[in-house]
Amino acid sequence: MDDRTTGPGPMPKVARLIDAYDLEGVGADLEARWTHPTDRESLRSLADSFNERLLRTALSEAGVDTIAEDVSHLYALLRGDTGSRGERTQVQRRLEREGVDVEGLTEDFVSYGAIRSYLTGYRNVSPPSDTDGPSREQTVRTVDGLRQRTVTVAESKLERLRESDRLQLGSHRVFADVQVFCEDCGRQYDLANLLEAGACDCFES
Repeated sequence: MDDRTTGPGPMPKVARLIDAYDLEGVGADLEARWTHPTDRESLRSLADSFNERLLRTALSEAGVDTIAEDVSHLYALLRGDTGSRGERTQVQRRLEREGVDVEGLTEDFVSYGAIRSYLTGYRNVSPPSDTDGPSREQTVRTVDGLRQRTVTVAESKLERLRESDRLQLGSHRVFADVQVFCEDCGRQYDLANLLEAGACDCFES
């Protein structure tokens, strides 16, 4: 078994897939690549790499020549990241004819949130620190300063337009905020609130 022993509780999706696809050593590889001191990979990159590994394994088990196939391109097509809907459908049908359970495979694809949960909650890896980068507090201050500057500039420009009769505007106030939309959990957050929380809804568990 590739993974470390943990306490009671359901096995996370990534750990289950490592067992199901017999991906010996993949857990340790993900951990090493995420915690590398000088060349750390992002969680999104690790998720894509893991999913491509699932695809490569599924193709091999179905007897498809993975050397001749461009696995990265097939993965991008199945994910909808490239190509048209027609191309994606054509690839799905071809793989199904060759014995690949495309629907089951794509359901097995994981998000970067699943990778993070697996590393931190199952392998007990501490998130890598970014001592050379800005803290969340510093980021809030920096963005807030830029936001205030935007408000000041907008107020000044509006007042000039009013004074030159190029804009009719009553008593008013200018607001500027920064919103962050997470495409994985489908939620939108105020930047300051998100940074204060330290995570989006993807990581509530």
